[in-house]
Amino acid sequence: MKETQRLWLMFPTKLITRPVIWELGKKFPVVTNIRQASVTDEIGVVSLSIEGEREENKKAIAWLEDLGVKVEPVEINTIEG
Repeated sequence: MKETQRLWLMFPTKLITRPVIWELGKKFPVVTNIRQASVTDEIGVVSLSIEGEREENKKAIAWLEDLGVKVEPVEINTIEG
């Protein structure tokens, strides 16, 4: 069953120039949608939704964390805009 998860991703300095979200979409059968992003020379913060089978979403999130990306769920009560 497909599900969509909204996540906050915090990228460390060493990953800012790497196309991590593109890689994620190539490695895993998930659809990525960048909802918001703020990137500086020191840190990247991205609000990302991923849609896919629950197990694939879990694998994709684990891969991000293994790379050094901090992943947190977007709170349910966030106002859609």
